[in-house]
Amino acid sequence: MDSKKRGFYIGRFQPFHLGHRKVITEIAKQVDELVIGIGSAQQSHTPENPFTAGERIMMISRSLEDLDLYYYVIPISDIYRNAIWVAHVRSMTPPFTDVYSNNPLVSRLFHEAGYEVQYSPMYNRQEYSGTEIRRRMLAGEDWEKLVPAEVVDVIHEIKGVERLKAVAVKGDIEDVIAERP
Repeated sequence: MDSKKRGFYIGRFQPFHLGHRKVITEIAKQVDELVIGIGSAQQSHTPENPFTAGERIMMISRSLEDLDLYYYVIPISDIYRNAIWVAHVRSMTPPFTDVYSNNPLVSRLFHEAGYEVQYSPMYNRQEYSGTEIRRRMLAGEDWEKLVPAEVVDVIHEIKGVERLKAVAVKGDIEDVIAERP
């Protein structure tokens, strides 16, 4: 029987940024394999969720190629029923024993289901935030330094900044820009 330690880490990754990369690098020191769940996988083409699940898979996979870690990137759609959400996640992923999350709801749901939940440090959360990166994209500010170079390439390849600007109506852009930390 294979006794590899396999962890689970979930996020929306809108987009995958250097904070995510740092967390995964730290998790890689504790596990043999990592299941990376792409949350809200059904969402795309909105100001909060501009990238598709497939695009997020590209961002993550390309950004982690140099990491000495075996990982799976699994899209997980929302089901909007917290009582069965962990079972939904388990039905979509390889088995895992440890969960890594700083999200209070995710942590609580997995804890109640009997999983060991580990918290990871946040890295420069004010800048390494999908909200901040999308705000900078909309405002025409420098966002590229906050994501791995591979993510920059994917976003340019898919014309992600142009898409974000197209799906954000005038009021949204002003609201997002006004959300400066």
